[in-house]
Amino acid sequence: MDYFGLLTSVVLLIWLAMRGVDIVFAALLCSLLVIVTNGLPLALGMTEYFSFGPLGAFTFAGKFLLLFVAGAVFGRVMGDSHAATSIALALVRRLGAHRALWITVIACALLTYGGVVVFVVIFAMYPLGLRLLREADIPKRLFCAALALGAGTFTLSALPGTPSIQNVISAVALGTDLFAGGWLGLVGGAIMFGAGMWYLEHQRVVAAERGEHFVPGPRDRVCDDPLKEAHPPWQLAVLPLVLVLATIILPRLATLVAGEAALASGNRFLELMRFAIAQPIVWPSLALFGGSLLALLLFPLVRREPLVVMGAGAQDAIMPLVNTAAVIGFGGVVTHTAGFESFTRLMLDSSLPPLLSMFTSVSLVSAITGSASGGLQIFMQTMAPAYLEMGIEPGALHRIATMASGGFDSLPHCGAVVAMLTITGLTHRQAYRDVGIITVVIPVLATLVVMGLAALG
Repeated sequence: MDYFGLLTSVVLLIWLAMRGVDIVFAALLCSLLVIVTNGLPLALGMTEYFSFGPLGAFTFAGKFLLLFVAGAVFGRVMGDSHAATSIALALVRRLGAHRALWITVIACALLTYGGVVVFVVIFAMYPLGLRLLREADIPKRLFCAALALGAGTFTLSALPGTPSIQNVISAVALGTDLFAGGWLGLVGGAIMFGAGMWYLEHQRVVAAERGEHFVPGPRDRVCDDPLKEAHPPWQLAVLPLVLVLATIILPRLATLVAGEAALASGNRFLELMRFAIAQPIVWPSLALFGGSLLALLLFPLVRREPLVVMGAGAQDAIMPLVNTAAVIGFGGVVTHTAGFESFTRLMLDSSLPPLLSMFTSVSLVSAITGSASGGLQIFMQTMAPAYLEMGIEPGALHRIATMASGGFDSLPHCGAVVAMLTITGLTHRQAYRDVGIITVVIPVLATLVVMGLAALG
């Protein structure tokens, strides 16, 4: 009954998401199903495991509220000021409208590899992406897939040195550094990027042949003829985005130049840089608010009613935050079940080769929780020491486990997927097929290839 309830709840959540059922209601319903079928205490399950535990919905919402609001405000200001229009038109003139997907993927990859949180990248890129899609006449579903490829695949799990939370979790747990398993990560990253871009370009051609066009959503503010809009010069329009990126990247550059020892020397500027490095949520949020304020000063269209524009941006953040938090809360309930604990013991006692057993363990834990970081954290705390004892080299374990966490985590109930679809105004039925191929199928195949290379030595 334990296993039946656990598996049924996961399948039901995925099915409801694909059917377009409200994800908050779906997450609550499936959490109740897990609690009832696994004999968990009802009150504790809903108020602690789902709401306020380490993987609780309100724990997540409280932690990320500032970041979601800051990102949504920045996106609204850049969109309403027509600064995003100006940047998009400049890129189209120089690179061609047909390269809109390349522009999106590369820009997102640079942002996430520079340490920008995925949610920030989605908010920052969306107003610009809308304009690129409008100029290139590319369906929004492919923009979602391009966002997912650039911001949620090779830069988060494969490329050595990435400051992503997944890479940090593995380094802290195993005592390795962020560049562990470097050559394996480079191979895996190249496969993800190459295969992902091939798929996107193939689908762009197919969509054109089928007569698919860009169709804005009900909340998308896109003019039918952007050339008629009064938009600022692109050199001016890009300044708020440059400020955001420079503010986020500056602490990492300061650390590389000055060194860790200098950061503790008492210098006020270096103390600020040390604070920034220790604040992966607050510092990017401040950077986004700073970019929004600069945009309000530079662009007359939003300077007329700045509080109204920023207030509308804050409202834009509520639904993505609530939807994502609800799915995270479901994962928090799942991790307290006896079936989940039995699964971890089963994998450790299996007769599978160590690398394959490890890949299966990380993948299934991430799939059940719908979170790469949550699944990897659970794996590292409960199962990683046993795999080290089986003879897997720490660097290989670091890189393969990190890559494996970024595959089946992106099933339809994944919090990041839910947030991206909510922000872009698309449903699972409209966009998940492309997103799933980019974030599940290709990363899993890349991880299996890297495992084969690691096994060969």
